[in-house]
Amino acid sequence: MTERRSVIQRAPERPALRGLLERAKAVTLTDEHLFEQRVSFVYGNAPRGSRITKESARRAARSIRVTT
Repeated sequence: MTERRSVIQRAPERPALRGLLERAKAVTLTDEHLFEQRVSFVYGNAPRGSRITKESARRAARSIRVTT
């Protein structure tokens, strides 16, 4: 039987990406940024042809409480 070679290899180094990741670690998100991300997520995942608008997503996001 033939010996199999591993197809899993280490990812190539990407210094630009590594730099961006390090910069992202230092960013502090405000409550407003998190709120807008929540609105964007709701609106972006709404079914196509639904009556959900960005404003209705914003109203819904205001009424939902996120707990830790």
